[in-house]
Amino acid sequence: MCINTDVSMQNKLKIINDPVHGFIKIPHEILFDIIEHPYFQRLRRIGQTGLLNLIFPGATHTRFHHALGAMHLMFTALETLKQKGVKISDEEEKGAMLAILMHDIGHGPFSHALESMLMDDWHHENLSLLLMNRLNNEFSGQLSMAIEMFQGKYHRKFFNQLISSQLDVDRLDYLKRDSFFTGVSEGNINTQRIISMMNVCEEGELVIDAKGIYSIENFLTARMFMYWQVYYHKTSALAEFLLVKILERAKYLVSQGTDLPATENLKYFLYRGKSSATDEDVERFTQLDDNDVIQAMKSWQNSDDVILSYWCKCVIQRNLPKTIISSHQFNREFIEEKIKKTNEFFGIDNGDQLVHEIKRKLLPYNTKKQPIYLLRKNGGKIRLDESEDQLLSGLIVNKTTRYILTFPRDIS
Repeated sequence: MCINTDVSMQNKLKIINDPVHGFIKIPHEILFDIIEHPYFQRLRRIGQTGLLNLIFPGATHTRFHHALGAMHLMFTALETLKQKGVKISDEEEKGAMLAILMHDIGHGPFSHALESMLMDDWHHENLSLLLMNRLNNEFSGQLSMAIEMFQGKYHRKFFNQLISSQLDVDRLDYLKRDSFFTGVSEGNINTQRIISMMNVCEEGELVIDAKGIYSIENFLTARMFMYWQVYYHKTSALAEFLLVKILERAKYLVSQGTDLPATENLKYFLYRGKSSATDEDVERFTQLDDNDVIQAMKSWQNSDDVILSYWCKCVIQRNLPKTIISSHQFNREFIEEKIKKTNEFFGIDNGDQLVHEIKRKLLPYNTKKQPIYLLRKNGGKIRLDESEDQLLSGLIVNKTTRYILTFPRDIS
C-alpha cells in the first residue's frame, strides 16, 4: 500500500467543531498553515482568562479556542457584508481572517497579567506584530495585507474596525466564549444577530443598521457586566495581582543572588535585564506557556523567602488572601493597621508587601474613541449615544472605579 506523504496534497480545508459556535470552516489553505505553526499551537497552552478558573472552575479555555472563534466570526461578518453588496475580494477575506487569527499570537503565559513582567514594556500586540512579520517572511509575503489590517492601516477602514474597535469580532467572541465557560449568563450575547446588522456606509466605515440598536446596547451592557462580575471580580483581580507580584518578587530575589528553580526559558527571563527584544528573547518567549509559571510556583512554595512562599501557596493551594471591595479608596490608617498585624503574625518587618490596594476602572462605552454609528434608512448615520431610540447607551458612558484591599486571611 502506498502512503502519500506530500504535504502539498494534504487536505487543509478542514472543519473544526467548536463548543460555542458549532462548526468552524477553514476556507483558505494559508489559514491551516498558520494554525499548524508552532507559534500558534503554543496558544493551546495559554489560558484565555488567566487564573479565572480559581473562581469559575469551567474557565479553562485557551487563546487557541478564542483565536479560532474570532476567525469564524470574521468569516461570518464578511459573508454578511458581501450579501449586502459590499465588494470584498478573496485576498481581502484571506487577509482579514489571517489578521484576526493571529491577533493574540504574541500573548505570553497567563496572557495580560504577566506580559510586562517577562518582556518589560512589550505589549502583546507588539509581540504579535513581531511574530506576524517573522511568519510573513516564512510564508513568502502572504501575510502582508493581514499585517496592514492588524495595524489599522488598510485603506478600507471597515476591515481595520472588524479587527480592532468597540465592536470588533475579537470582543464578540471573547464575551460569548467567556460567558459560556464561566457560566455567567449576563455575558451571553447574540453574535449572529449583531453580525447580521453590520453594514458599511459610503465612507467605508463599519456601521450598524439602525434596527439593530438594542442588540448593540445589549452587547455593551453585557460587556460591562462581564467586567465587573467576571474579569474584575475581586478574587479574579486578586489572583491576577498575585501573579504579577510573584514574578516581580522572583526577579528581585534572583537579582540579589538567590537561585530559584525554574524551567530553562523562564529562568532566562528572570535574569534578563531591561533591553529591546533580541532574536534569542523572541525565540525563548515563543517556547514559554502557562505550564512554566505553574511549575515554578509549585517549587517556590518551599522558598526560604516568606513573601514568595506565601504568595505561591495562596495560588497553588487556592488559599487566597482576604479581600474587601469598595467604591472609595481605603483609609490609610486602616491599611496601616493591617500591615502592623501582618508583621506581628509572620514575624517580619515588610508586611506592606502582603497588604495592597488594587484599583480597577472601566469605561463601558467611549463616545469619543471610535464611536459606534447607526445607519439610517435614508443612508445617513448617527452616533449610537445620540440616537432617539437608545435606552441604555447614555448610562454607560461614565468611568467607574473600584478599590480592592487585600491582606493575609490569617490576620482576620
